Amino acid sequence: MQTDWRQLREFAAVDLKQSFVLSWSLKSELLLIDIDLFLTEDHPFYEKPRPAEKFCIRPAIIEFPYCEALSVVGGAEAAPAEVVRGLKHGLIEGLRRLDNGQYEIFGPFGTVLVTAERPILRLKGP
Repeated sequence: MQTDWRQLREFAAVDLKQSFVLSWSLKSELLLIDIDLFLTEDHPFYEKPRPAEKFCIRPAIIEFPYCEALSVVGGAEAAPAEVVRGLKHGLIEGLRRLDNGQYEIFGPFGTVLVTAERPILRLKGP
C-alpha cells in the first residue's frame, strides 16, 4: 500500500502541492531539498499573510537521512551526487512512500525515487 504525504506525520498542517522546490543537495548520506513551504492555518508556525501576500509561505528543508540511492524515473543510471546535480526546481505535485520503502517525489523536475530513512521537515529560522 502506498502512503501519500498527507498521511505522513512529518507533513501535518502543510500543503506540499502548494510548495516549491528551490534546490536539491546531497551532503554525505543526507539528501536536502530546500523549499518554500505552504503552511495551513493548523500549523503551529502559521501567521496571517501580510497584505502583499496571499498565503503563509515559510522557508524550509526536507531532509532524507541515510540516503542510500537516488534516481529519476526514465533517467540514466548515475551516482546520487550526479542525479542531484541534474535536478531542477519547481512546484511539488506529490510525495509518497511506496510499498518497497522508497519515497517518490514528483513535479516538473521529474519523478525522483529516494531510498532513505523517513523524511524530516525543518522550518528555517528568520
